[in-house]
Amino acid sequence: TLYFFSGKMGAGKSTRSKEMEQTENAVLLSEDEWLEKLYPNQINNFDDYLSYSKLIKPLLKEHIQRILKVGSNVVLDFPGNTKTQRKWLLSVASEINANHQLIFLNINDDKCLKRINKR
Repeated sequence: TLYFFSGKMGAGKSTRSKEMEQTENAVLLSEDEWLEKLYPNQINNFDDYLSYSKLIKPLLKEHIQRILKVGSNVVLDFPGNTKTQRKWLLSVASEINANHQLIFLNINDDKCLKRINKR
């Protein structure tokens, strides 16, 4: 099964991803970690993020699909807040007929802001 998330900044997507890695005996892949390691100090604004994120998507898609094909669960700590993002996440699973689950974290603004301020 491919698990992915939708929710505001500070809703707990990364925290929940790490929890699900354990509870679902899954491989956790974090877009932030991949981008940070592949492009250190090169993402300085939102446009940079969009460009580099777009570059890694095809390779990561293949990688994720290979993991799913061997029967392992995958938890993606990737943004799934826009229709375009969710469409890509869904395509990862649907192209190989893998199970998938979108988890929506509906957390109020005050709680999200408090979590962001703690960082």
